[in-house]
Amino acid sequence: MAGTDSRKGLYDHLYQRFYERRNTHEGYDFQHAPGGSVQPPVVKFRDKLKWWTWDRWQRRKQILRERDRQQQEIINMKGRS
Repeated sequence: MAGTDSRKGLYDHLYQRFYERRNTHEGYDFQHAPGGSVQPPVVKFRDKLKWWTWDRWQRRKQILRERDRQQQEIINMKGRS
């Protein structure tokens, strides 16, 4: 069973399998996860945030609106496939 040998690390069995398949490997491995460094989306505000800002509730509503919009885009993409 994977990971039961105390002399081996937690992911050694995955690395071993990857090493054995290195010449026949096509595409991604490890649950087909894409790699890269993509910046997360940013919500822009008119004013800078300060600890005493009065409009925190408006900022929160704007962030939640943007989150909901992006989630809806993802849902719509799944429906087109």
